[in-house]
Amino acid sequence: MRDSRLPANSHETIPENARNREHDNALGGAGEGQWARTVQMQDLQHDDDLNAVIRDHSERLTAQLHAQAESLFPPDAAKEMRKFTSGEAAALLKVNDSYLRKLHLDGKGPSPELTPGNRRLYSVHDLHALRVLLEKTARRPGDYLPGRREGDHLQVIGVMNFKGGSGKTTSAAHLAQRLALLGHRVLAIDLDPQASLTALHGVQPEFDLLNGGTLYDAIRYDSPVPIAEVIRPTYIPGLDLIPGNLELMEFEHETPRALAQGQAGLFFFRVKEALSQVDDRYDVVVIDCPPQLGFLTMSALSAATGVLVTIHPEMLDVMSMSQFLRMTADLMDVIAESGADMKHDWMRYLLTRYEPTDAPQNRVVAFLRTMYGDTVLNAPMLKSTAISDAGLTKQTLYEVDRSAFTRSTYDRALESMNAVNDEIAKLIQTTWGR
Repeated sequence: MRDSRLPANSHETIPENARNREHDNALGGAGEGQWARTVQMQDLQHDDDLNAVIRDHSERLTAQLHAQAESLFPPDAAKEMRKFTSGEAAALLKVNDSYLRKLHLDGKGPSPELTPGNRRLYSVHDLHALRVLLEKTARRPGDYLPGRREGDHLQVIGVMNFKGGSGKTTSAAHLAQRLALLGHRVLAIDLDPQASLTALHGVQPEFDLLNGGTLYDAIRYDSPVPIAEVIRPTYIPGLDLIPGNLELMEFEHETPRALAQGQAGLFFFRVKEALSQVDDRYDVVVIDCPPQLGFLTMSALSAATGVLVTIHPEMLDVMSMSQFLRMTADLMDVIAESGADMKHDWMRYLLTRYEPTDAPQNRVVAFLRTMYGDTVLNAPMLKSTAISDAGLTKQTLYEVDRSAFTRSTYDRALESMNAVNDEIAKLIQTTWGR
């Protein structure tokens, strides 16, 4: 009989380390030295606690990201919005370019920057000044400053989904900026501890928010501060920001403890109550919700007057959304049983990262439109390299210069983004009865 201690074939009699050395030599690699370093690295990873490895990786990545950010935006630099051509300015103001030229020649309104080619460039501050000027002679109130009037309630839009890659933050950032560029007074709130919305607006959470400064400060159970103390202006007139960072997770940890001690009260009203302090300062609040159904998301849902659910039209994402909707409904039932009014002005689904030439995606889109009808926005957000490339430098499509891209790629992406955001802007006006 074969000795069970013997290997099944002669190849297996080669010691493991010898075979590894042979493999190195066969690959023409670094041989024993490289193999030894690999083993040493593996031993280090086995010896270290997982939390130590993760912390080390986190610190190294943070340092690299900070270095990259400093190369793009030096510490003493403030992020600025690009300037708009006269054609872009006219489109935003919904007037003719020739009319803008006449205003300039007549000495009315701000003076645009003139390029060597005699092209007019308008800053975002110029656009705001022009809106104020044009509103004075508008045929109808709100033609150029379309915000709230007496009797209109604050619109609070919760942008949510708990599946990564659905375009939630991209949608929230572009919506907030577009509404501000159209003349609304907007407050963007980053309620996601990952703080991508914050980074897009020039705030580095791990360096600029060392002593708080997130919404957590205004909704915490122990000595909350007035929400006005955590609001900061951005480089776009009419757009303010409440940044986010990992500190927001404290609310998720503290709420169960406060509930157990009977100190939480109606915890899901804390965001709504905080916003009531600045109700008269804004027309629209855009909340980038966390990608989970926790206490922060429940509080945002309770404060929201409109809900925007982002969907990537792939079957796995739709299946995930099914669970998301079921759990959301269950949680809202619990909140409603506590006496909250969970009625909303509207709820819409936004198709994101949509590729019109993708047949399976088109079948999913048709399925969703058949099932949900008008609650699916007509305009989808197209998948575009322009959006992802802009994100590399922590910018949105509205911030990057058109010349940095292939013109057709940029125009196609911008047209898609504007169609989405303008449909939502029209929905807001409809809610106000206009």
